[in-house]
Amino acid sequence: MQRILSGVQPTGNLHLGNYLGAIRNWVALQQSYESLFCIVDLHAITVPQEPESLRKAVRETAAAFIACGVDPKKSAIFPQSAIAAHSELAWILGCFTPLGWLDRMTQFKSSDAKKTKIEKMYDHPTSVAAREAEKARKENPGNLGLYSYPVLMAADILVYKATHVPVGEDQKQHLELCRDIAGAFNRYYKQEFFPLPDPIILKHASRIMSLRDGTKKMSKSDESDYSRINLIDDADAIANKIKKAKSDMIEGDIRFDETRPEANNLLTIYAAIKNITKDEAEVEVASMNFSAFKKVLTDVAVAHLAPITQKMRELLATPDYIDKILAEGAARAGTIAGGTMKEVKDIVGFLKISDDR
Repeated sequence: MQRILSGVQPTGNLHLGNYLGAIRNWVALQQSYESLFCIVDLHAITVPQEPESLRKAVRETAAAFIACGVDPKKSAIFPQSAIAAHSELAWILGCFTPLGWLDRMTQFKSSDAKKTKIEKMYDHPTSVAAREAEKARKENPGNLGLYSYPVLMAADILVYKATHVPVGEDQKQHLELCRDIAGAFNRYYKQEFFPLPDPIILKHASRIMSLRDGTKKMSKSDESDYSRINLIDDADAIANKIKKAKSDMIEGDIRFDETRPEANNLLTIYAAIKNITKDEAEVEVASMNFSAFKKVLTDVAVAHLAPITQKMRELLATPDYIDKILAEGAARAGTIAGGTMKEVKDIVGFLKISDDR
């Protein structure tokens, strides 16, 4: 069976965009692929994280995966940091990655806008030492981890010899780099060791935008909680957020129109949740004004998300159970990654001094 690898950062507040854009599609893919779903906590620390908040976010992310339908019996769910092979392979692959390749990656392109965005992601630390460290990092928000982020992402994929990676439009560049790095390794050692992973373009993935600004993607890092519907939100919170969601002044003409981003976004959410086409969605709501449409959208969203929210809350009330699932997933993933690293070390020429390493 072919193998897929995908992951999400544990930065808290997984939202409707994460679900409709990625996680719902994973549920379907796990029926046809050997599936590994990673909570990428190593990637998360490219910006400051409070330790307890990070641990909590990892459990919340795992709970969201399971509540959305990822089956721990079929798919390995695990924290990236639990598998040392990710970091180990990233170092080796980094030695085959020209700096020019990384300079072109979008996550580190130097601009005032990017620096401002990074600075806004920092929390306010409480201890004196933490404040001093924060001040130094804010003065120079770039760091090696952020710069080499794409190499670690390549290692995440290649350590499992994943054959396919589900990606959205904004992730294609990273997968192309992964293929380039794998190819560089293979050419140097004159063997086709790493498969070049193919993208799975998610046909039913929906790009969900902010409820406050239809031109911006729904994001966990947005300062306003009203910009997103969190998977943990209850019915009242969902209703309130949809009621206050930005629409436009054109009444009685709700349709897909790129020049009307907010209306376009709300209709996209409606169609995606109901799993119907854009044309079908337009026919169902065309005669409504925005007030009526928002009430219908609220009913649809609450009915669909309520079981997910309930399941998440049940899981989060039993952290030991979540930890058990993560440990089991890490054991399964570790077996695959460990086998890959033994082969890599032999290919590279590292001295084998113990069967345990």
